[in-house]
Amino acid sequence: MELNDSITSVKGIGDKTAGLYARLGIFTVKDLICYIPRSYISYEDPLEIKNLTPGIKQSIRGMVISEVTSRKGRRFTISEFSVKDKSGFIKIIFYNSAYIKNVFRKGLEFIFTGEVKLRGPQYIMEMPEYHSTSDYMKLCSSLQPIYPLTAGLKNNSIKKSINSVSHLIDGIDDYLSDEIRKKYDLIPQNRALYNIHFPRDTEELKKSVHRLAFDEFYKFIYDIRKLKASTERIENEHKISAEAITKTREFIKNLPFELTEGQNSAVNDMLGDMSGDYVMKRMIQGDVGSGKTIVAAAALYANALSGYQGALMVPTEVLANQHYLDFKKLFSSYGINVALLTGSMKQSEKKAVYNELLEGSIDIIIGTHALIQNKAIYKDLGMVCTDEQHRFGVKQRDKLSEKGSFPHTIIMSATPIPRTLAIIIYADMDISVISELPKGRKRILNSVLDTSMRPSCYRFIAGEIKKGHQAYIICPMIEESENFEAENVTDYVQAIANEFEAGTRISCLHGKMNEAEKNEILQSFTAGNIDILVSTTVIEVGINNPNATVMMIENAERFGLAQLHQLRGRVGRGDAQSYAIFVDCKNSPESKERLKVMEESNDGFYIASMDLKLRGPGELFGVRQSGDMPFMVADVLTHADALQKAQEVYLAYGDSVTPSTKLDSERMTV
Repeated sequence: MELNDSITSVKGIGDKTAGLYARLGIFTVKDLICYIPRSYISYEDPLEIKNLTPGIKQSIRGMVISEVTSRKGRRFTISEFSVKDKSGFIKIIFYNSAYIKNVFRKGLEFIFTGEVKLRGPQYIMEMPEYHSTSDYMKLCSSLQPIYPLTAGLKNNSIKKSINSVSHLIDGIDDYLSDEIRKKYDLIPQNRALYNIHFPRDTEELKKSVHRLAFDEFYKFIYDIRKLKASTERIENEHKISAEAITKTREFIKNLPFELTEGQNSAVNDMLGDMSGDYVMKRMIQGDVGSGKTIVAAAALYANALSGYQGALMVPTEVLANQHYLDFKKLFSSYGINVALLTGSMKQSEKKAVYNELLEGSIDIIIGTHALIQNKAIYKDLGMVCTDEQHRFGVKQRDKLSEKGSFPHTIIMSATPIPRTLAIIIYADMDISVISELPKGRKRILNSVLDTSMRPSCYRFIAGEIKKGHQAYIICPMIEESENFEAENVTDYVQAIANEFEAGTRISCLHGKMNEAEKNEILQSFTAGNIDILVSTTVIEVGINNPNATVMMIENAERFGLAQLHQLRGRVGRGDAQSYAIFVDCKNSPESKERLKVMEESNDGFYIASMDLKLRGPGELFGVRQSGDMPFMVADVLTHADALQKAQEVYLAYGDSVTPSTKLDSERMTV
């Protein structure tokens, strides 16, 4: 068996299973070896039942003392039985698991691992892991990898497959010499790959993650430097005129608000680039609500005045519609033709837009991925702008640029990366930073409350509604799940109806609605026709309603801090005082510590750094599967030292050190 052989050459993987692996981007043996765990589990010695703490994942050793009984729930078959040790009793519950009747028989002893809950005087554990005592003791001496999965593929299957090809890891050549590894304190790449799957201890795992993070950073820096070398001197075919610059400055003066110093600086940067000799590639970096969109609008205006078309691509139709309405209002008196193009539009509507794009009568087009479809042909695309840039792949952004002949490029990012790191990560771009919020904005006041305070929250929201304001309430789920205790949107709307005065207008919004439904609800909310919008995180990205003053987030402990910060950013967008209420349904020491960060700070950079420090046990080493940066292992904050080493190696050795790692090459974008 060779590293480049098909995944079907691995014992136990046939064509059907290979199809499941293909969903994960695994096609060859080397792909499998380079598939990185998303987290790790470390098993602790079992506790006595009397010493359990609700809300925390723990293990107990106990004997089954009752037969398994089953009953039909609303959506699940619920099976349960009792377990005891010398200190007490606990109820074990499984859902849709008929097989357990043949596993758990009276008198047998198991070790159960799961989150402990307290219902009245009774401890319970739902859907726990279970092991024999001997198997569990083996687990206690090691860290167990947890891999990203797809339906039909189990974690143990991936572990077994990787174990069967682990002997091939030694055959992976290292592109770094012994001299470089010694100088920069980096372990060999094949050792790092082996340890990432079979870590002996946390110290060895940290060294391995550090090396693989270095590899991702180095490849990124290497590729992006090559890209910059090939693009940074492209002649500017879309120079804006001096008259356009003058009119753009007049446009800014006539706005009903004053730009901040950071916004003005960013506008000056862009106008200078667009009137210069070379094509602009610029990132506008600013925290949530810092006013990046109006800066992009000024650049698009200057571009349109100079006779070129501009495109603004956003990740959702909801946001596209909102920007379209805002831009139409903004430019209505300036003779700028703004158009919308989204996937849910009727074919006749799309065709009309295609024709106008081709003939050049559209000055600014706003839309989703529809902007990069083959039928969208531009007469003379002079500028492209991508909002919420981390939501798009680089290929998608590039495809938009390819719709024109070397158009100017702006990407907007709310990702809180320190400027020194951003300069490295976005080495092919110039960077403008908007560090302050728009003038007149008040600091959002934050509160973390437990569930007992809900009635007070509702009374507070009612008070804001009486003042003419509106509120968001965020729930993490759409519908009720019997084995998952979290507030849900559909039931929540009904549950709170009696908490507010008759006539209070309450609507719900979630991702399973079609685009037309979502757009209609959001437009109604923005128009002031809805008092309370109960929603999932579908409103996380860029929804702008200055009249909304309260953001109440149920089950706040279930969200990452960075996501909570994004959600909080939907309020505080007007002149009125705004409030964020984080309802901690778990109320554990860990959730209190995490949410205290949100209560004390509105600073996105600080919150991002604390999010990393306070992650769960599986992410202590910075290994992750998602995030704003295009890396599987590397994290620009956690692994800043590895990033610095990668930069130093490139500067010292340049093209003589060519990265050859296959770590997640499909997502390792430049």
